[in-house]
Amino acid sequence: MEKPFLLHMITSEKNTSPFDANMAFDAGWDSIIPYTDVSMDEIQALVQDTIFSRSPSALKKTGIFIGGRDSHLAMDMIVEAKKHMVPPFEVPVFADPSGAFTTAAGMVAITEKALKDKFSENFSGKKVVILGGTGPVGVASAVISAKAGNDVLLVGRSLEKAETIAGICNDKYGSKSVTGAVDAEKADFLSDADVVFNTGAAGIQLMDDTLIANASNLKICADVNAVPPAGIAGVDAMDNVVEMKNSNSGCYGIGALAIGNVKYKSQHECLKLMRNSDKPVYLHFEHAFEFAQKNV
Repeated sequence: MEKPFLLHMITSEKNTSPFDANMAFDAGWDSIIPYTDVSMDEIQALVQDTIFSRSPSALKKTGIFIGGRDSHLAMDMIVEAKKHMVPPFEVPVFADPSGAFTTAAGMVAITEKALKDKFSENFSGKKVVILGGTGPVGVASAVISAKAGNDVLLVGRSLEKAETIAGICNDKYGSKSVTGAVDAEKADFLSDADVVFNTGAAGIQLMDDTLIANASNLKICADVNAVPPAGIAGVDAMDNVVEMKNSNSGCYGIGALAIGNVKYKSQHECLKLMRNSDKPVYLHFEHAFEFAQKNV
């Protein structure tokens, strides 16, 4: 009997994401095996039970997906999983906690292309402000943006938390140019921002009409919030690089559904690469961004 394609889905949360399970089936995986409430000290046993239960040839039809809601834990789990592989007993691993890595990748990729198409400018040397930026989408987009050569301001309700997470972005992921800021002072730093990403909680507006009108350098606003009201005033969930009527600087808006379309393609491609690659791969937000760039 031909061996099935088996994807072991690990999460530190109570439940495996139905979204991720559906995506995996659509990418060609035959069976999805969930592991919930997983802690770091359980990774070794799960990985080695996975790799030693099949022959090296059958392991080409085996993979591990890491979900959850904590981006730093997911990245640590990739490192831990790789540490316990025993070549040639080795399988591919892909982390995308809460879909945050592929969402961030889609948002930044569309922004990068929009800057070229609308302003003939590269996504480098820009002031990028990330509102609600202390969550997993904010962290991933901050690192991708900083590594592209931008100055990134990661904004949260608590300055201490924002600065701590900015430090993690720089120290853990080598982004170097991420700094933390507090939401209460956003009128000051939004006034000369080139790009604004909203990655905050759904249904909360973090940038209103006045803030947009006063932003003299604003070129791109991208909003992952699909629940009214818009996280950034004037950006509709359906907008795919649409000129914002409430902007005095000719800014273009990118909405959640446009971002989601590229996110979907990026996650699909990562899951397909795991399934089809002859050699084990270890995928996270930077690899998702590479796929997103090809899909915009």
